[in-house]
Amino acid sequence: MPYELVGGRAGLVHVEEKDPSQSMLTRDVDLMIRRADMDRVIAIAAERGFRFRHAAGPDMLLYGDSESARNSVHLLFSGEKVRPSQATPNPDISPVLKSIHGEDVSGTPLADLLRMKLSSWRLKDQVHVQVMDAAGLITPLVEHSLNEELQARLAHVRASD
Repeated sequence: MPYELVGGRAGLVHVEEKDPSQSMLTRDVDLMIRRADMDRVIAIAAERGFRFRHAAGPDMLLYGDSESARNSVHLLFSGEKVRPSQATPNPDISPVLKSIHGEDVSGTPLADLLRMKLSSWRLKDQVHVQVMDAAGLITPLVEHSLNEELQARLAHVRASD
């Protein structure tokens, strides 16, 4: 079943590969899946001790007795927006195999991750963009792949650094 590690942890994987001195970690895990795979994801997660919880924001998988969204797995859907204010829908799933500390993960391509971060436009996403930029990941080629609105948001992030 196709999935991608997205969000702050995906940023960590890309940054660790390029410049580990710029690394930062978030507590939660964000996975992007296809909505059609949701029931299968819930079943597989339940076999491994996770419980599904529908939420106002992203749906999540909670482990064991935990009720903390901060320590959960957030489920995002390809081709959909997480919030109505999101500038563009999430991209289609097109995972790239990455390795971090000897473990392989199915991650999101850097350009897609950057689009998601700039589209979401929360403060923590802007900080993640700053970290990716400081690590040298946002090349002119990646920057030029952004639409005008997202290029303007990138310029804003760079100006506020």
